[in-house]
Amino acid sequence: MFDRIVRRYDLLNRVLSLRLDLSWRRQLARLLPAGPGLRVLDLATGTGDMLFAILDEHPDAGRLMGMDMSAKMLSRGREKLRERQMLDTTPLVRSDATSIAAADGAFDAVTMAFGIRNVEHVLTALREARRVLRTGGRLLILEFSIPRGPFCWVYLFYLRHVMTRIGGYVSGDVAAYEYLNRSIEHFPCGEAFCQLLREAGFRNVRARPQTLGIATIYSGER
Repeated sequence: MFDRIVRRYDLLNRVLSLRLDLSWRRQLARLLPAGPGLRVLDLATGTGDMLFAILDEHPDAGRLMGMDMSAKMLSRGREKLRERQMLDTTPLVRSDATSIAAADGAFDAVTMAFGIRNVEHVLTALREARRVLRTGGRLLILEFSIPRGPFCWVYLFYLRHVMTRIGGYVSGDVAAYEYLNRSIEHFPCGEAFCQLLREAGFRNVRARPQTLGIATIYSGER
């Protein structure tokens, strides 16, 4: 599915989120551990936007790597890295989040933006992320969530009727954006997802709602 929509993917991310996705990624990047030489793995990296946010906030970062299952998303990501003359220093690898092609303790931090809800076996992916973190390393996940209160109904109307139609029209793939709506509504958010992080072995788990709760940044430490 992601191979099919890659051509308009970045554009639709900006349009459908009113460019809020950029600020959410920057906020996540600011929660990474401080210090030079940071080793970061970005799972479900797509076209690499999370990596760019990390590099903007941490220009002294060391080893950055992106992984994704979609070959065409990675291809577009490499084009963007080439434009910024970063292709040689920021590898993008095709790999499954439930079976990460990396050694135990290889990274100081693992990030994932808008990808965990697309993973079939969520708990397996979280345990894999923990495995490749060093002791004391940090997992940071940005994902859509369902806000509480009266705004919830406004948001659900947008998801079900506005976003689906705009995304389907611009991308030419209505099914993909119908899936996007369903995946957001059905994915556990807030305390329910925090509990999954604890079950996977993470400590100091925290949820930080963004923009009235339409997205949430989750953090946990190994």
